[in-house]
Amino acid sequence: MRLLIVVFLFIVTSFFVIGCEQEKPSYQWSLREGFPKPQVPENNPMTEAKVELGRWLFYDKSLSANKTQSCASCHIQSRAFADLKQNSLGSTGDIIKRNSPALVNIAYNQTLTWAHPGINNIEQQLLIPMFNESPTELGITGHEQEVLKRFDNEHYENLFNLAFGSSEASFNRINQAIASFVRSLISLNSPFDRYAYDNDDSALSESALRGLELFFSERLECHHCHGGFNFTQSTLHEKQLLDRQPFHNTGLYNLSDQGAYPATDQGLFDVTGKQEDRGKFRAPTLRNIALTAPYMHDGTLETLEQVIDFYAAGGRNISSGPYQGDGRINPNKSQFVKGFELTEDDKKDLLNFLHSLTDDYFINNPQHQNPFQKPTATSEH
Repeated sequence: MRLLIVVFLFIVTSFFVIGCEQEKPSYQWSLREGFPKPQVPENNPMTEAKVELGRWLFYDKSLSANKTQSCASCHIQSRAFADLKQNSLGSTGDIIKRNSPALVNIAYNQTLTWAHPGINNIEQQLLIPMFNESPTELGITGHEQEVLKRFDNEHYENLFNLAFGSSEASFNRINQAIASFVRSLISLNSPFDRYAYDNDDSALSESALRGLELFFSERLECHHCHGGFNFTQSTLHEKQLLDRQPFHNTGLYNLSDQGAYPATDQGLFDVTGKQEDRGKFRAPTLRNIALTAPYMHDGTLETLEQVIDFYAAGGRNISSGPYQGDGRINPNKSQFVKGFELTEDDKKDLLNFLHSLTDDYFINNPQHQNPFQKPTATSEH
């Protein structure tokens, strides 16, 4: 069974993509042997110095106009760099319409954000929280010079000089440094990884092993949208084989049984205008999924148990209220969300498998921790 799973996870890694960046020796990826390197923009190669500068900036509230928030305010390491809230709040109190995604292995992501096929690198995505005005997140727009002056000090001058060969702070350099730090957030050391790649039979319980078999079965269909070593179709790296469509309608809504989602967020449709794209969102990685509640693009499912019940039902039926409609019959729903039956033991086994994707080292790694605070001890792996 282990061999079949490993083969399946790597079935999409058979040849090089033209134009992938050849990493300079100054940066060592924290990868398992045989794993492909992420793609990196040619104009922003990875270096240790740039990653370290990015770590300071990621945790620095000085990057928001009113100095109340940092990137880490909505991306918390102990939660796999996700948020506890259904919808995060911006620095001025604006409500962000979507649940903050976990920053787990997004160096491998084919697309960024929940539903935009054109945002395909981290540098591009970072411009949204930095400069967006509706809703306001960090709120830099209109305060650019004021914010930049905050990094005009000996500490940051040294960091910028090490990273870029010049002590001058600029938003392009800030963007590149934070992108480098976020790109370094690699998680590949869960109990599942130790079972699948280290041949450690003790890494998974008997229950989790049964859950693994359920997950990869045609009965549940989970692996069709959450496949590959990163447990998501939205994957691109130096050996990627297929350019897959990573967006899916899961039947979360079906307003008035007409296929619509709430007008505030209709997913891919808001970008493409195509009727068949209503309610389509990117399937996120399931790595560290037990830490990243609440779930779905709008955070409306609170627990993993609710998520399993949702997929077992083949979608969600909202019987009353403004969002009334039976998502189970949404005409745009993915063919893989067709429902299934689980016993209570089956459900427990599947949950135990999903919990086996939690990487304790990742959420305690001192290289990812807030540099403004005293480092905490972490377990050895």
